[in-house]
Amino acid sequence: MISKVLPSEQVKIIDKNARSLKTSLTELTSHQDLLWLFVKRDFISFYKQTILGPIWFFLQPIFTTTIYFFLFYNLAKLSTDGLPGVLFYLSGITLWSFFSELLLKTSGLLRENAAIFGKVYFPRLIVPISHFFSGLLKLSVQLFLLAAVSIIVYFFVSPFNFTAAFFLIPFIILLTAIQSCGLGLMIASLSVKYRDIALLMGFFMQGLMYSTTVIYPLSSTSGILNKIVLLNPMTSIIESFRFCLFNKGTVIYAELIYTIIFSFLVLYVGLLMFIRTEKDFVDTI
Repeated sequence: MISKVLPSEQVKIIDKNARSLKTSLTELTSHQDLLWLFVKRDFISFYKQTILGPIWFFLQPIFTTTIYFFLFYNLAKLSTDGLPGVLFYLSGITLWSFFSELLLKTSGLLRENAAIFGKVYFPRLIVPISHFFSGLLKLSVQLFLLAAVSIIVYFFVSPFNFTAAFFLIPFIILLTAIQSCGLGLMIASLSVKYRDIALLMGFFMQGLMYSTTVIYPLSSTSGILNKIVLLNPMTSIIESFRFCLFNKGTVIYAELIYTIIFSFLVLYVGLLMFIRTEKDFVDTI
C-alpha cells in the first residue's frame, strides 16, 4: 500500500476551543460555492415533487390574503388604516412570511442538519446565511406579486401616494432578516439542550403574529393592548413597511430605534450562543 503525506500547508487543524466570532465569520469568505449550493438546495426542495412547482410562491400569499380579507375585513370589520383590504393584508403577509419562515428554518438548523454536521466540517454559519438568500429569493417573487396587485388597485380601485420613504424598503427587509436570524440562532442553540423549545415554536409564532400588526393597524389599538403590540419589535417593522409602500401606517421613531437596537443585539447574542453551541452539539443532539 502506498501512502502519501500531504504538505504541511495543506493540513488544517481545527481546534474547537480556539473558535471565536471573528474566526467563524472569516471562514465564510472561502466557502462561497458551498453557500450557493445550500441556497439551491433550499429553493429546489421547496417545490420538488409538487404539481404546481414555483407557482406556490404566488398561491400561498394569495390564499392567505383571501382568507384574511373575508374573515377580518368583511366579517370582523377590522380597520385597515384607510388602505384597501387586499393591499393591507397582502403587504403584512408578505413581510411576515419572510420573517417567520427564516426564523423557523434558522431555529431548527442544528437538529435538521445534524447528520451533515457530524460527517464533515464546514462553517456552520453558511446554513443560516443560505436560508436568508433562499428566503430573499422567495420574497422577491412575492414582492413582484405585491407590486402587481398595487398597480391594479392604484389605477382601478383607490390611488395612494408614493413618497421618498419607498427607497427605505431594502433597509426594512434587512432589519427583518437580522432580527429573525438572531432570534433563530438563539432558539437553535437553546433547543439542542431543551427539546421543549422546538415543540413550542408553533405556539410562539402564532402568538407573535397576533401581537404584530399583520391583521390590524397600530392605530386601532389602545391601552394595554397598544403597549403589548409596541413591545413586539416586528410591529414597527411592518408599520414602517406599509408606510414606505403606501404612505399609510403609524411610524413611531422611538419604537423604530428600539427595534433597530433589539435586532442587532439579538443577532450578536445569537451568533455568540451559536458558536459556543456548535463546538460539541453533535454529542448532545
